[in-house]
Amino acid sequence: MDRAVADMFGYHALQLGLPTLAGLQHNRMPHRWLATQQMPALPSGVNLNMDVQAGTPDVPLAFITDFDALPFPAASLDLVVLPHTLELSNAHETLREVERVLVAEGRVVVCGLNPTSLWALRSARQRLWRLLGLGRFMGPDYLPQQDAFLGVWRLRDWLRLLGFEVEVVRYGCYAPAVGSVGWLQRFAWLDRLGARWWPIFGAAYMVVAVKKVRGARLLGAAWKTKPVRVASTVVAGQRRQDVAKKETEQ
Repeated sequence: MDRAVADMFGYHALQLGLPTLAGLQHNRMPHRWLATQQMPALPSGVNLNMDVQAGTPDVPLAFITDFDALPFPAASLDLVVLPHTLELSNAHETLREVERVLVAEGRVVVCGLNPTSLWALRSARQRLWRLLGLGRFMGPDYLPQQDAFLGVWRLRDWLRLLGFEVEVVRYGCYAPAVGSVGWLQRFAWLDRLGARWWPIFGAAYMVVAVKKVRGARLLGAAWKTKPVRVASTVVAGQRRQDVAKKETEQ
């Protein structure tokens, strides 16, 4: 996420949801916002400052809103970041609203959970065990339900219908779904192997897409235009006089 947004330029950037993930911390746009649907329960050590003015280098301006009715005019944002937002909201309406507020050639960054991964398999297995009355043997459920997982191919189709062009797709997190930091560290070797041998089965993915508007043309800066050279009338007039004098002498 940090590498993806670092080189995206513009004036206005927005992150929808998941305030514990600072998705815009490496972005250099002057005006940045963080939108949430409700006041989140933040872990200790994380501060959601609601009084910070937009444009500060560290913390974006945070506010509460519905993701399918953003308080921004049409074609007003250059970047929108969706860190697992589509899994916790109405995906169709949220993407449609993102398309509305983005300018032409604006970008959207989507992070999601892959339905063809070990994490999705664990979520489906826990759901099955609950139906069988054996859910107490699986421990607490810290993942979304299986039907909340949005695959990359479905996301590609939705973005294409809204006029987006997918630029980047990245997968990651190939370790099993375990809740212990120690066990995650023990399975770290799977991340190195998975990125090489089964890349599309990573538990998480990131998609970067750009909004395309038919007939739109971006105008470059004025200093890039070449000056128009105008012939000197004095030189042309002097040349005509020389020609006329030569004809008279002949």
